[in-house]
Amino acid sequence: MKIQLALFATACLLSATAQATNAKYQQQLERSGCTQVSEMEGCDISKTKAENAKAGFASAPAAAPAAGSTYTGKWIAKNPESKQTVADIVVDKHNKVTVNGKHVASKLSDGALVFKVEFITYTIQGDPKIQNESSWYSSDSKFGGPISRQ
Repeated sequence: MKIQLALFATACLLSATAQATNAKYQQQLERSGCTQVSEMEGCDISKTKAENAKAGFASAPAAAPAAGSTYTGKWIAKNPESKQTVADIVVDKHNKVTVNGKHVASKLSDGALVFKVEFITYTIQGDPKIQNESSWYSSDSKFGGPISRQ
């Protein structure tokens, strides 16, 4: 019984130590702008986000969308074979998305606005230089197509 109690106490101490280490490591990652993957590629968790961004390992913090957001406007997702409209998409100046009249959650990811409705994932490219790369994809039917600005 004493051995079991000693093992239990040791396990509790070890888990508390691991949590403290993980919390500190998490803070270092957040401060540095690194991820675990980018750290393995050379991102230095002892540096700031700005220093790592200059080195090309972390991106600078994203700015809030302005009145002229590159996503703002009306978009149409089409089936490339039948030419039928899959979705009417509206993005406001704050990157709030409406699909077929219904508000949906969206996020910015790698320079694109990404949102999902049921099985369909929509990706709108934000860089005006990138033409014809906004698209939709259905994980259910394994089929997709283009999204174009109206």
